[in-house]
Amino acid sequence: MLYKKINILLILSLFCCIKLKAQDSTLMGKTIQWDLVKCIDYARKNNIQINTLRLSQLTSQQQYLLAKASRLPSLSGSATQDFEHANNNSGRVGNNGNATGSGGGSGLTASGSYGLNSSVTIYNGNSINNTISQANLAVQSANLNIIQQENDVTLQITQAYLAILLDKENIIFFTDQVNTAKAQVKLEQQRYDVGSVARAALIQLQAQQATDQYTLVNEKNTERGDLLTLKQLLLLPSDVDFDIIKPDTITPIDTVTAFHTVEQIALKNRPEVKNGELGVKIAQYGVDIARAGYKPTLTAGGSLNTGYQTGQGNFPGQLNNNFTQQIGLTLSVPIFTKRVVKTQVEEAKINVDQAQLNLKNTNITLSQAVERAYINVENAKGQYDAALEGYKYNQESYRIATEQLKVGVANIVDFLLQKTLFVQAEQALVQAKYNELLTLKIYDFYRGIPIKL
Repeated sequence: MLYKKINILLILSLFCCIKLKAQDSTLMGKTIQWDLVKCIDYARKNNIQINTLRLSQLTSQQQYLLAKASRLPSLSGSATQDFEHANNNSGRVGNNGNATGSGGGSGLTASGSYGLNSSVTIYNGNSINNTISQANLAVQSANLNIIQQENDVTLQITQAYLAILLDKENIIFFTDQVNTAKAQVKLEQQRYDVGSVARAALIQLQAQQATDQYTLVNEKNTERGDLLTLKQLLLLPSDVDFDIIKPDTITPIDTVTAFHTVEQIALKNRPEVKNGELGVKIAQYGVDIARAGYKPTLTAGGSLNTGYQTGQGNFPGQLNNNFTQQIGLTLSVPIFTKRVVKTQVEEAKINVDQAQLNLKNTNITLSQAVERAYINVENAKGQYDAALEGYKYNQESYRIATEQLKVGVANIVDFLLQKTLFVQAEQALVQAKYNELLTLKIYDFYRGIPIKL
């Protein structure tokens, strides 16, 4: 039954979300009532899994910027300052080659060197460009991951929301049943007081009233539990008084889009498929990057250096005299890499094959999901039509039995049987209606139609 299936899904979702509970302090202590669109929008903004993926996307963006910066030259500065102290008891020769003394006293010398170094890669087998392209695709993939998680959260919220709508409709129905039962008991009590009916008939109606009241209480408890489930899925603060807005009408299905049409739309536009395609391209760039290890690397470099030393002239003069400039090219040619590059290339090719298998599996899984959704819609439509037909007949039978009870010509056992059949028919109709609505929304979601009631 749809009702039980929805509850199972919500319980599983709840266990995942409780551990990640976060609260919006701006809503604390407030009374709010949201429609489905508002619930979905809020969940997309505040869901922890989605926000975690957003942070991952920012990390991917930084990796992309880092890859682009690989084209730029590097620049580093260095400075060294040394001080040396020595006793000159033995006529020690200083750093400048001159005697520092012939005995007694001591000497202190200082020296320094300063430089700037820069290098830039001119050619490395197109590895930099391929790395940039690969990083750019990784950013796009991260964006698709966010959209895919938003889709999953949307379906979770929709299932929870429809479960509450089902509860509310059941509450309305059983409230009417309780009110009707009270009126019937009151009438039967009057008849019993004047001796026109047996006490057994009155007791049976009173028992039925108690059963209806018990069912109504259970339905209200179920609604509170489902509201709490949706509230926790939305990560709302615990002291928020939360409820949903019930739509004015729910329109039954008129037509269902052909399966192959929806399948083609889904395979073309769903984020999981696009992500799989990007995965193949990312893996292919990995092969190109690995193959760059077979090619030579050409690097240009340059440096500026100067320095000074105590005893060789004044400080500015030494800096000017010792100032040197250097520029050059370095060519590195791989000759024997002990199979390192070959292994990297082969592993990259395996990654491509795996990415292609992942894409194929994604397409198959999506096609099966769309087909399952289509079959569910067709089945739900048939169940709703059958439930509606049964409801009409049982409603009329119950109406006749109720009228007979009022005039005192109905057998109480037959009346209660007709009431039970009517309650069952009404429950089947309500569940069929919301099952039809849920399956249609999921099916339309695969063809890119936003979920709303």
